[in-house]
Amino acid sequence: MAQALSGGPETRQSHGLDQFCVSLEDRPGLSILDFAGVSQATISFVTNYGHRLYSDDFVRQLDRVFGQAPAAANGADFFENQANPALVSDFFELALTFEDGAFDGALVWDSLQFLASPLLQAVVAKLHRMLRPGASLLALFHTEERIESIPTYAYRIQDHRTIQMVSRSQRRPAQIFNNRSLEKLFQDFQSVKFFLTRDRLREVIVRR
Repeated sequence: MAQALSGGPETRQSHGLDQFCVSLEDRPGLSILDFAGVSQATISFVTNYGHRLYSDDFVRQLDRVFGQAPAAANGADFFENQANPALVSDFFELALTFEDGAFDGALVWDSLQFLASPLLQAVVAKLHRMLRPGASLLALFHTEERIESIPTYAYRIQDHRTIQMVSRSQRRPAQIFNNRSLEKLFQDFQSVKFFLTRDRLREVIVRR
């Protein structure tokens, strides 16, 4: 499923992150969920605003449940395993174990690209319940339609416009999203805003 990469951290400017940070200025004491796992840089950035950060390495949880050897022993691959009800139940016991209305924002990064339907719909529905009205969600999606694998990263926030990306692996996406499919995916949310970038990424800000 995933092929390890090596190399030093990269940085990129992000209009989506800049837009997300506007919501952090509204009021103090917000609760933010980060799908990239624990990062001292991101913790410091969010807490300097006077907010609380909760970290969950979402892609690693996906690999633990759907990509581990016992799950794949029957020959099913990473995406086929996501249709296994028992494994889906195991996954939700490990990931997104937060109460409804727990968060004022979510940094989802590129993780939704590796979810096959209907697990994708279940995760987005769970995020909708976990976010309070008016909360913002930041997600990234590759735009190349005929690509077989894409690089994945651990994302760290340097400042309100700069993301540091540490290479993790090369993996196959479940699908490639366009604007219309993303609008449908987030149809229960209040709004979806797109930022197209020069590095073939689509940054998306979703408002609950």
